[in-house]
Amino acid sequence: MRVVVCGAGQVGTTIARHLATEGVNVTVIDNDQDQVRRVDESYDVRGIVGYASHPATLRKAGAKDADMLIAVTRSDEVNMVACQVAYSLFGVKRRIARLRHAGYLSQDKTGLYAAEHLPIDVIISPEIEIAEGISRRLRTPGAFDMVPMANGEVELLGIHVESNRCAVVGERLMDISRSDELDGVSIVAVIRKGRFFVPDDNDRVEVGDDVYVIARADMVDQVMMAFGHRERVARRLVMVGAGNVGLHLVRKARKASPGIDIKIIERDRQRAEYVSGELGGAAVVLQGDALDRALLEEAQAGLAETIVAVTNDDETNIFASVLAKQAGCKRAITLVNKSSYESLIPTLGIDAVVNPSAVTISTVLRHIRRGPIAALYTLREDFGEVIEAEITEGSRMLRRPLDQLGLPQGMKIGAVVRQGRVFIPEPSTQLEQGDHVVAMVTYSYLRLAEALLGAERTHLG
Repeated sequence: MRVVVCGAGQVGTTIARHLATEGVNVTVIDNDQDQVRRVDESYDVRGIVGYASHPATLRKAGAKDADMLIAVTRSDEVNMVACQVAYSLFGVKRRIARLRHAGYLSQDKTGLYAAEHLPIDVIISPEIEIAEGISRRLRTPGAFDMVPMANGEVELLGIHVESNRCAVVGERLMDISRSDELDGVSIVAVIRKGRFFVPDDNDRVEVGDDVYVIARADMVDQVMMAFGHRERVARRLVMVGAGNVGLHLVRKARKASPGIDIKIIERDRQRAEYVSGELGGAAVVLQGDALDRALLEEAQAGLAETIVAVTNDDETNIFASVLAKQAGCKRAITLVNKSSYESLIPTLGIDAVVNPSAVTISTVLRHIRRGPIAALYTLREDFGEVIEAEITEGSRMLRRPLDQLGLPQGMKIGAVVRQGRVFIPEPSTQLEQGDHVVAMVTYSYLRLAEALLGAERTHLG
């Protein structure tokens, strides 16, 4: 499989690295010579300096023989034109573009992106996806992460283990999954003192762990209580940043909870006035600096259950969250772009971090995996993903007990969905054709997992 990636920023570089490690032939285009050189030297990919929308650049990048083009430059217009040129001149079979501007996104429903108009197969909007992710966290306030899977029948929950009051502290994983209270629950990944690992049945839950749990959708409240979380859904919300993410989020939050009280702090006067007009009475918009304690006080941040900081500036998001929590706000959800801040965040009392690049990367990978395996959620760029896969006739996992399959250490099946019924598999469980499995797979074992599942990576299907 041959893929051309337009854009050598954080998203493009990470996607290229992922694909290269999976044996895909990748070429990256960017007009920044230094970024192209870094990509070319650091990963097993080919770097091309030039404008991604120019036919000559795409020709040089091998678009004529490419199976897919992924356009994730900083410009919506460049991404759109690159897809058009790739289709019209080089016949590239599949085209994915990241688009940010709401004016372009609204055109998706009008048929603008059909092949006969502007041929983009998949449009990725990070702002909408981020807003949806935060909205899910607001609905499950004790979780720092929440992702629906298997058509909403299964939930992936990220939960912080805060104290010894948590009922599962000290318990072995096998005993947790077999308990009457948590039957249908599986812990598939643990972050302990900054280290990610896939636990085995004899590992125990410790205070301070961050755990990723797979559970039946109807058990979410029960799971949160077992892990010591009894937080109430926010009735008062303070939002910092009225950009596209903030605007989408207000609309989603208002739709989910019509009675929620929302106050938005926006630094730019023109944007504040625009958003105030767009939202009508759905939220109170305050214009000013979110790091001004007096303005936070006016927004009643100390009385709010949750502050959501989603400006374009990491430092503003982080410090506004810290100040709000110092004032008495119970929970902070913070958008952070720079991965270098990752180790610092837990020490500041921030409850949930949203990384825009990780969101985009997860979405792109989900559309790249075209066989029975689908990348649904990237836990961390250097660790692994939680996948959902259908068991087909070509799977080596079919009709054999799980404990005889030789599953790698970095793969753990958290749930099986069979004809609408969700269950946690036992060592003796035999998978059947048509089953859907939800599993944690580390990147070092992803190709082996695909081989077990019978996934084809040589075509786009």
